[in-house]
Amino acid sequence: MQSVLITGANRSIGLETAKQLSKKGLFVYLGSRNINRGNEIVEELTEAGFQHLRAIEIDVTKPDTILAAKDIVEREQGKLDILINNAGISKGFPESALTTPISDIQDVFDTNYFGTISVTQIFLDLLKKSESPRISNITSGLGSLTLHSDPTWQYYGVKLASYVPSKAALNAFTILLAYELRELPFKVNAIDPGYTATDFNHHSGPGTVESAAAFIIKHTLTADDAPTGQFFSNDIEDGTEVSPW
Repeated sequence: MQSVLITGANRSIGLETAKQLSKKGLFVYLGSRNINRGNEIVEELTEAGFQHLRAIEIDVTKPDTILAAKDIVEREQGKLDILINNAGISKGFPESALTTPISDIQDVFDTNYFGTISVTQIFLDLLKKSESPRISNITSGLGSLTLHSDPTWQYYGVKLASYVPSKAALNAFTILLAYELRELPFKVNAIDPGYTATDFNHHSGPGTVESAAAFIIKHTLTADDAPTGQFFSNDIEDGTEVSPW
């Protein structure tokens, strides 16, 4: 049975991804900063018929919780097949590059960028023990510098001084990680689930969490000949699903 760790999985897209992967027969570690809330969710899902779920405490900004989570996965599974770096925060809109406090930008980067790096580096040894390791970094179309430079883009006016550069940095890290792991059976990709109605955006997005999770899974449970180091987006309508960087 394949195992997967999803950070930030106690609500919205992360939670729906956990549910869909559970239905596919994977053992899912549902990462949650609040372990009590995580356990409550797993209990609710178990009562609803879901299987192979375990809440695990992990705050991506606190390395001690990441290390403790790794110890649990190693003891129980001996390896990790899939890492979905889903945890992310935003300070909201509007957010001016001229006035946003450095502390706000640092907070967002601590979770969206540095947190992802910490989790990835700490779990890398367990991922290397998998026959088909996958790392999916959940990003946003707002992390595309190409699109942000295009005045005709539908979200051109959504300029957020902390969130946008944090996701652009995450995309860059994805490229570097895929390159360094290119000789191993890893598939490392940035995946944008699209503008989805969640608590994150006050349910303003047109997409559903079900569609978003299915898109993440489509580009995570991939074949051995699948691409790596790509940026896939659920908002690209040309049929390729490949977003410009």
